[in-house]
Amino acid sequence: MNWQSFEQFVHMGGYGLYVWGSYGLTLLVLFAEALAVKHRRRQAFAAARNESELEDGR
Repeated sequence: MNWQSFEQFVHMGGYGLYVWGSYGLTLLVLFAEALAVKHRRRQAFAAARNESELEDGR
């Protein structure tokens, strides 16, 4: 499909809002997942460190 202008490309024959909204939502979910993984990783390391300190204290 050839577009005559950038505006036509963004509009995508009337489906632009759906297409660009889908891309935006996907990027948002991927970013949120990356942050969640980082948070869970920190929690896992903290839990392992606390468990190790408890075992060393015995």
